[in-house]
Amino acid sequence: MNESWRLDTLAYLGLYLLIAAAIIMARILPLTNDSGWPAPDFLLGLPLAWVLRRPSHLPVLAIALVFLVEGLFVMRPPGLWALAVVVGSEFLRRRQSVVREMNLLLEWAMVGAVMVAMSIAYRLALMIVMVPRDPLDLSAVKLAVTILTYPLMVWVLQTVLRVRKPATGEVDELGRKL
Repeated sequence: MNESWRLDTLAYLGLYLLIAAAIIMARILPLTNDSGWPAPDFLLGLPLAWVLRRPSHLPVLAIALVFLVEGLFVMRPPGLWALAVVVGSEFLRRRQSVVREMNLLLEWAMVGAVMVAMSIAYRLALMIVMVPRDPLDLSAVKLAVTILTYPLMVWVLQTVLRVRKPATGEVDELGRKL
């Protein structure tokens, strides 16, 4: 039974890495967005929602690696945004048992607050070292669109990818509490 649990975890990890690679490749392709609105950052919302549902499926090293690679591709300062995302996702991972009993509205507010804190910390770090930043209004709109589409990311995780929150008394194959 232990092998099936590991295969399940590895399958979900591989699925996350595949989705992240597809999102990064779509981001660096020269596609046009004629709507005038920035696209939501699915690469940010997906791991935050995933960590709140099944934290064992998504190790911190995978999150750090994905955001480090993404930072290199989009020419951000290497590792700074990855550090902010790792800190934010670990903050949420530690609160996973509390979020289990929350409804989606409270979870949405908490994740939105974490996203805002991560963005502020990132911008402050860029200001301290005097690195050029995106305009504040563009960053704020992109963050708002990402926060507003968080329920869509949760819906995709739960219905399409079958990544759900564990029930209150649910145990795994080895009898350990989830």
